[in-house]
Formats: sequence, C-alpha cells, structure tokens
Amino acid sequence: MKTKLPLAHDQILFTPGPLTTSQTVRQAMLRDVGSWHGEFIEVVGDIRQRLLKLAGVSKENGWDVVLMQGSGTFGVESVFHSVVPRDGRVAVITNGAYGERMIQMLSQAGIDHTVLRESEDTPASLIELGDCLASDKAVTHVAVVHCETTTGLLNPIEKIGQIVRNHGKKFIVDAMSSFGGMPIDFEKASIDYLISSANKCIEGVPGFSFVFCKTAELMKCAGYSRSLSLDLVAQLAAFEKDGKFRYTPPTHVLMAFQQALIEIEMEGGVAGRHERYLANHKALVEGMWRLGFEPYLNPSIQSSIITAFHYHREFEFNFKEFYEKLAIRGQVIYPGKLTRVNTFRIGNIGRIFPADMHALLAAIRDVLLEMGINISPLNQPLHVNLE
Repeated sequence: MKTKLPLAHDQILFTPGPLTTSQTVRQAMLRDVGSWHGEFIEVVGDIRQRLLKLAGVSKENGWDVVLMQGSGTFGVESVFHSVVPRDGRVAVITNGAYGERMIQMLSQAGIDHTVLRESEDTPASLIELGDCLASDKAVTHVAVVHCETTTGLLNPIEKIGQIVRNHGKKFIVDAMSSFGGMPIDFEKASIDYLISSANKCIEGVPGFSFVFCKTAELMKCAGYSRSLSLDLVAQLAAFEKDGKFRYTPPTHVLMAFQQALIEIEMEGGVAGRHERYLANHKALVEGMWRLGFEPYLNPSIQSSIITAFHYHREFEFNFKEFYEKLAIRGQVIYPGKLTRVNTFRIGNIGRIFPADMHALLAAIRDVLLEMGINISPLNQPLHVNLE
C-alpha cells in the first residue's frame, strides 16, 4: 500500500465546521489541565461570561449559558430531552437536513411533534406556522434552524419568534452555523433556547456545544429530562454549585475556545466577524459566477456563512475529481447535501479572509482547465446578498 506524504502546510477548510482555526487557538490546546483544578474551573467560568457578553444577554437579565459535551447535535438533543414535558409537543420547521435531524431526535426520544416542511430553497412559512399554532393547542415548543447548513438558507427567526410569542409557546433556535458570525437579537426574536457549537463562527475546535437559556424557565423543567448525560438542568446546577462539569469535559477544546473568544472580541465582536464573512461571501460568489457556477439559492435568502452551488453546467462535470484536485492544492470544499439536485458547498467561515477566497477561485480555475471544462461567466446579472 502506497503511503501518502503529509502536506507541508495545513489545508484551508472552506467548510461549515470543523474549519480553519488560528495558530494561537491550536496552541492553546498544548497544555494539559485537570478538569477539577481551580485554573480550569476559572476558564469554564470565563467562557460562560464571555459567551453571554457576545450574545448581548446577561445573568442580570435572566439569561445563562450551559456548556454540553459533544457536537452541536448533542446540544440540540439536550434541549429537547430537558425542556419538553412528557405531554408536550414540538412543532418543527424544516427546510433542510438539519431540520430533518431534529425530527429524528424527537422520534428517537418518543417526543410528540408535528412537522412544518418546506422545500430546501424556501424559508419557513409564517402563515403555516400561525395556522398550526392557532389550531393545535397541544404544541408547547417551536424549533427551527436559523442558518440551514444544507444550503446556507436563512430562516426569519425574528418573524417566527413573534408568532411563537403571540401564541404563548417556547422558541428553540438551532443557531449552530450563525451564532457569532451574524447579529442575533435574542429579545426581538423571542428566543427561549439557542444552541450553537464551539467549531463554527467562534472559530474554535470540535468537542462541545452550548445552550443559551432563560434561567428561570429552564429550572422549571427539573425532572423532565429523558437522559442522564444530556440533562441541561442538572448541568447548570453543577456549574452554579462549584463550576464543574458533571462528567469529563473536553479540557483541551475548552482551552482553545477561551482563546477563540478572546480573538473574536479583538476582531470587533459579532459585527467585526460578520463584516469579514460578508467580504468572503461577496468575493466567492462573484468569482464563482465568472467561472460558470450558479448559486443554488436566491440571494434574498442566502446567508454569508456557506453557499451551495449547482454543478458546472457542462455535462461532463465530475465532482469527485473536482474535489480531489482541489484538495491536492490544499483547498478543501464540501459536498452537497441536497437530494433533488446536484450541488456542492463552500463555506466562508473560519480563519479565512478574502485573499483566501481569491486563492481558492484561482485553484478552481486551474482545476477546471485541467479537467477540460470550458470557463465562461454566466450571463445573468449577479446580486450578492449583503445582509
């Protein structure tokens, strides 16, 4: 078996997470710390405070944040297990793979739910949601993915949240791919629970998720949890008691995350990071258009986080070959997740800048020429969404 030589430098990940991180974030993982040691407990407390500040909420205003071991999926599942009563029902808005994953979680846990499904290029229907909540009094919670990573579609969480609040329900937002990378007004969106992950827009590494919650509301859910390890109420109680996780935390990952939080503050917080991601997105979409690649979504609903592109219009386009040739050049993109049409995805998040997007575009141009694909710009006008 032929052994492949390691790359002389890191590949750049144009993916929605895990993603390219800074050298200083990676260096923060080079120390071993004890999970019950005072220094580490202080790090955990500092992370929670910095997260609340980044979100624009505070303990004084009734908010808290709970760290949960595992990927973002663990965080979402912990919310469902912990806050939905045995006789509760969740209305799930879905227009992509991650909304569908919520449905799988609820089915697996035996939690009653109803599905409000849209196509993968269509935002949530506010009319359908309003009709559902008006007619189905058993619904206690509404759940939606803010930025559906399947395509990069943005669901209108402020408008959804207003409807949820008007009907007296609780609102659960999966902001895995958006928190830290674009502004989110918790109050305007009437959010009760928001979940995100270490390895997305805050530019940490994988290993834990976190859940923002209204403290008083979460504590009312004591005894609801269908899971021992995913019990948010018990996890929060442990943090408040002595600052410790109940079970072994990913210590190195948390050390890296503290550094990542420092770096987003240095960049100007969410606003500064959002500005960089927008510049990345603009450079990418305009460049891809010139190379003959059409974005999947209408610009009006497209986020600056990740963009899905149709396969090149030439019949011979082979994505596997395209992907591998780019990877050899140190540029890693993402396969598509749609079932109806052929797409691939390119992320704009992580420690990457417009210069990196231009380098990717140059590599794509070289690969297309190597594959014998004709390069010509699309002839329709391009309007890049700058939310």
